[in-house]
Amino acid sequence: MATWAIGDVHGCFRTLQALLGQMKLDVRRDRLWMVGDLVNRGPRSLKVLRWARAIEDEMGDRFQVVLGNHDLHLVARHLGVAAARPRDTLKKALKAKDAPELVDWLRRRPFVHFERVAGRDYVLVHAGLRPGWSPEDVLEAAGRLERRLRGSEVKRLLRRRNRKSLAAFTRMRMLDGKGRPADYSGPLTDAPSGLKPWFRVVPRGCPEHTIVCGHWAALGLLLEEDLIALDSGCVWGGRLTAVRLDDARVLQEKVIDRNPETNRALRSL
Repeated sequence: MATWAIGDVHGCFRTLQALLGQMKLDVRRDRLWMVGDLVNRGPRSLKVLRWARAIEDEMGDRFQVVLGNHDLHLVARHLGVAAARPRDTLKKALKAKDAPELVDWLRRRPFVHFERVAGRDYVLVHAGLRPGWSPEDVLEAAGRLERRLRGSEVKRLLRRRNRKSLAAFTRMRMLDGKGRPADYSGPLTDAPSGLKPWFRVVPRGCPEHTIVCGHWAALGLLLEEDLIALDSGCVWGGRLTAVRLDDARVLQEKVIDRNPETNRALRSL
């Protein structure tokens, strides 16, 4: 039995399938974690969502997906709370006959997942944790958001995506000297003076846990004693990454899916 974690897929279904083939995933015994952002920017978001629902039927709670900002954007667009963005590739997912069921499935995903693997305590989250948060703080904040996402307050929640807890779980990268999120998404080497990545601000959230996350493509694959950052920029021409938590084995698959809109956006960066 192995526990694998996979980085941001962003609709790159063919690349995901190739990576799963490398992993030789045993759906009867293994565990599989996804860091969120299953959808958008890549060309096959609908296929990724249908795959995720199907594999959950096979694996049950051995399959864990946490919500990313692009997953929430799909929910918001489906509910009429958000408008299309220039780089969105969500039309097929939004127009599919099973779109209501797929969106409902996303709304029932958690923002965090805690689990002990091979003697180590892990937290799975899309972006990050606020400084000083204890596991109890994290679970309380996530629980409040999840109840609103699944209930009648969903539209109000999605309109207020600058909420501190929601922003931490789904969008946080850098913090300024006062612990406020900064609008910077580039590589660490080019970061403006005075900013720190959220995972190097002391006291870090859940310091006794290893955090498994994604979201930050320019950061790339980063493996530290208490951090596994898995967004290696697959949709931007990079690779999709999987790490086996049991022994830190890394597998990568160079992007196979090609999307003209994404490629044009990449050339313009």
